[in-house]
Amino acid sequence: MNELLQYFILLPFLGFIISLFLPESKEKAISWTAFGTVFLQLIGLAAFIIFWIIDGAKDLNLLELSVLKTAHYEFYIAFYFDQISAVYLFIGALLTSMITTYSRYYLHREKGYKRFFNTVLFFFFGYNLAILSGNFETLFIGWEIIGISSFLLIAFYRERYLPVKNAFKVFSIYRIGDVGLLLAMWASHHLFHENITFMKLNNYELVNEHLQNHSIIGIFIALCLACAAAAKSAQIPFSSWLPRAMEGPTPSSAIFYGSLSVHLGVFLMLRTFPFWEHQTTMRFAIGLMGLTTSLAASVMARVQSSVKSQVAYSSISQIGIIFIEIALGFETLALIHFAGNAFLRTYQLLVSPSVVSYLIRDQFYNFKPREKAIEDSYPKKIEYTLYILALKEFNLEGFLNMVLWRPLKMIGKSLDFMNIKRIYFFFIPIYLLGFITYKFKLHLPYQITNILPELFAFIGLVFVFKSFSERRSPFLAWILIVMNHFWIALAIVFNDKVGISEIAIYLSGIIVAGIIGYVALLQLRKLERKILINQYLGHVYEHPKFAFFFLLATLGITGFPITTTFIGEDLVFSHIESNQLFLAFFVASSFVVSGIAGIRIYARLFLGPHVKTYHELPYKSS
Repeated sequence: MNELLQYFILLPFLGFIISLFLPESKEKAISWTAFGTVFLQLIGLAAFIIFWIIDGAKDLNLLELSVLKTAHYEFYIAFYFDQISAVYLFIGALLTSMITTYSRYYLHREKGYKRFFNTVLFFFFGYNLAILSGNFETLFIGWEIIGISSFLLIAFYRERYLPVKNAFKVFSIYRIGDVGLLLAMWASHHLFHENITFMKLNNYELVNEHLQNHSIIGIFIALCLACAAAAKSAQIPFSSWLPRAMEGPTPSSAIFYGSLSVHLGVFLMLRTFPFWEHQTTMRFAIGLMGLTTSLAASVMARVQSSVKSQVAYSSISQIGIIFIEIALGFETLALIHFAGNAFLRTYQLLVSPSVVSYLIRDQFYNFKPREKAIEDSYPKKIEYTLYILALKEFNLEGFLNMVLWRPLKMIGKSLDFMNIKRIYFFFIPIYLLGFITYKFKLHLPYQITNILPELFAFIGLVFVFKSFSERRSPFLAWILIVMNHFWIALAIVFNDKVGISEIAIYLSGIIVAGIIGYVALLQLRKLERKILINQYLGHVYEHPKFAFFFLLATLGITGFPITTTFIGEDLVFSHIESNQLFLAFFVASSFVVSGIAGIRIYARLFLGPHVKTYHELPYKSS
């Protein structure tokens, strides 16, 4: 039965590829392709699960493809199927088939009909890949696909300012979660000295043996996993993004943020539970996070003026309770709760337009005063305080701005002296000096060569900080992202046993994607005379091909699994030693912020209300 697992990945991928080549005008063919793909997946899964249960419901593990193997590292694709996978896959296929059926009529004659179904199938492929993943690397591929699908569907109404802005916000939070997953992967490599599978993670003796002598690393991995799960499932302090994600079409809100995508953090906690179940401190922390989120979200849900926001916070509250159940060890109860919450929120979101329409009409004929609620029994001071805090969402948005985005922007603004000329005449010579230093590192004192990796990685991080805050030249922002990867490569080669071929794997994707993106920017400037990134320009309407190729280049340059850079990033982390925590943090942060900066350039140039920029300030040629 192991070999059958790969077909549950290939079928959604095949459906996605077919849908790409269907003409925009063929609505019926597009919708039937999407529905047929998902329905065949559902039927196949139902039959597979029945036979799997009859066969004894044994865990299945399939090492499908070894992509790259070196003397000390192996990158391979692995699939794993157990009770958790069965529940998530079946619920996912069932709900997605319902959503595709609903969307066939809901989005009829909607501009972007094909784009919607393309993205839903892309998401469905990523979702199945993540759920069937047998190791962290395979999980991360699906994780990334779900992230970019979320961005594209929230920004579905790309001619409007607010959906595009909120899509970028949600993507940024997702990337913060990626830091946790990247660092967890890095630390697990050092803890187990291999690319460990989830099957082995269920081996109590193996896990306990490694954790006995490395308890600090174990706590660090668990914290990173909890951070990634909290960001993906909108737990405190990341809860404010979920209502903003409701800017997309109602069907995508239902499938992403009511049922499947928002429960991916729950899946991560369930999948890695054997690793941290004996860490009492972590179980308490995860349970406390869930309790705090549940209480705060319940209060916030009661003051929302939008039905979608109310459903969003209600869902967050229930997911908080699911985290508590996982922390207490009630895995089966958590799976049942996930299924119930997913079905309920999908139903609520799909009927929300009809319910709002009915209530608007009904209140004119059958108006009833509000009945007393539990809050009315509180002292007025407490009642009003809770109301204001809930209305302001407990200032979670302001907290994230203060802790994350404002410092990033301040650091970026302090680097305004950086322009393309200074990069060419100042930073490139420094880079060449660093490369020469590497060639003669055996003749240099250990104290110098020991700090150079952290220094070079920090310079790369500074580059992406500047790219993130750049408001004028997209060329400068793009070049800074590309050079960040070269600084990271220079930092890593100072560690021992790094082969030239490994660096070539990492940088080859960057070079190709960087050239494609730069050429697309040059062509766009020829057509538009000048392009700035101080506002959303909406050029996708006039130049859809440039938008598509620039999006591919952006994904390639930020480590999305379409180039060798994705494997190269994992190779880079495999060469960071366990005592180089700062280096690991700088590199992980660079990867994440470069992704945010790249998508920001794409969003500013191609999404949002279309604006002619001829009235802008004079543009300085790059």
